[in-house]
Amino acid sequence: MNNLSLTPAATVLLVRDCGNELEVLMVKRSKRPPFGNLYVFPGGKIDESDKDLNITNFCNGLNDEQASIKLGVNEGGLSYWVACVRECFEEVGILLAIKNNGEELDLNGADRHKFDNYRKMLLENKISLFEICKKENLSLNLNNIEPFSHWITPEIEIKRFDTRFFIAYIPAKQTERHDGNELTDSVWISPKKALDRSLNGEMPMIMPTISNLQQCLEFDSGQKLLEHQSKLTNDDIPPILPKFFKSEGRWVGLLPDDEDYDNY
Repeated sequence: MNNLSLTPAATVLLVRDCGNELEVLMVKRSKRPPFGNLYVFPGGKIDESDKDLNITNFCNGLNDEQASIKLGVNEGGLSYWVACVRECFEEVGILLAIKNNGEELDLNGADRHKFDNYRKMLLENKISLFEICKKENLSLNLNNIEPFSHWITPEIEIKRFDTRFFIAYIPAKQTERHDGNELTDSVWISPKKALDRSLNGEMPMIMPTISNLQQCLEFDSGQKLLEHQSKLTNDDIPPILPKFFKSEGRWVGLLPDDEDYDNY
């Protein structure tokens, strides 16, 4: 496998507790490739700004060495967490950050207008996440973000990603608002309902999305899920490279645990 063709990316399962069940935020992509009209989780490729050393001074709960150990990489692990925060803010208006005086951001109230403007500027590349943190005395709250799974785009695809999936617990006083451009819909839903809707065709999804939702099924609380993930190491989250082959004119997908995986 040629790793040089892989683009590093980060995707976030935003979770919350609703009554006695866990809910996850799912978003619908626009018609544009590579994920046109599919229901996915917020996320995207790692940008150069996510690697900016200046942002490391505004990260609460994790440094690059610790993040890199969590992901099993030599360096640069923190950029994945930064990308999680940036993508969530850009795509659904959730900012996983706290004020340096300990106060929570109130994006449903007092802080909404100001941060709506920051979000617009960020989308237009007129400001960076680092500059927002510096101006507003914020720290990225990385304590509520944990690695969840690791997927690599199959070799049959032209555009390939090395994607780390994360779990993040949604802050209080914040409500998602999809951007209306890259994303055309958003919904809080239990993993079971999402899987049912995928099965009946209401919510089209690809294999990694379905698998991540299945992984959530054994938890009835977002807090419990986050706590469980915080105890895992990189060895507990091995990379998953699906393989595809044609059988009788139809594409068949295999995962590493499938019996015939090593034969293709």
